[in-house]
Amino acid sequence: MRYFDPALKGFFQQRIEQIVAGICQSHGASYQLDYQEFYPPVINNRAIVNLVQSVAETVIETPAGIVPDCQTMGGEDMSYFLQAVPGCYFFLGSANLNKGLSYPHHHPRFDFDETALGIGVELFVRCVEKFCAPQTTAS
Repeated sequence: MRYFDPALKGFFQQRIEQIVAGICQSHGASYQLDYQEFYPPVINNRAIVNLVQSVAETVIETPAGIVPDCQTMGGEDMSYFLQAVPGCYFFLGSANLNKGLSYPHHHPRFDFDETALGIGVELFVRCVEKFCAPQTTAS
């Protein structure tokens, strides 16, 4: 079960249990629910999102540009990291229609435009520089 709001943790297991129990009871059946929780939702830190977005706006020069507030139901280990350290999970686009590199992940013909690697490195380096830069306060 995947969800965006951490407040929903436990809700779906309880609701599924209620629905399955009701259906089984009405049909004289029995069940055993094996609900396993895997990844919690990925919760980005707003300050880090703002930092990454401000840097990306200076680094990314593509027709698509920056796509803010994209949510995905992808399950990621990143959710555990973000529970421990403020951060931001983002995507670096690597499709290139001119090179025929537009298949989605997990497609047998997926490939990516390797020029995106340099953009990604530059984005990360500039984010680190901005994050580590001394903060000035207005006097």
